[in-house]
Amino acid sequence: MLTTNTAIEKEVIRIISKAKEIKPDRLQIDKRLDRDFGFDTVDLVDIILALEKSFHITIPDEVPIDTVGDFVDFVATHTIRKAS
Repeated sequence: MLTTNTAIEKEVIRIISKAKEIKPDRLQIDKRLDRDFGFDTVDLVDIILALEKSFHITIPDEVPIDTVGDFVDFVATHTIRKAS
């Protein structure tokens, strides 16, 4: 089965929602994590570490990630799609 962007989006949103116990349906793609949900630097680092572990990728510090969509886009473009 190929990893689809929809599956990636759902998993990214699940991971983000667990960080602050926010219902996944509130995490819209264009929402800023800091301004709209009150995430701080520690929260973002926790999300990045969870995404790196879950998707077996590295998210460099210099990557500008402000919104839910930024996380989804980065993970979708850096995840190796392979048959399982």
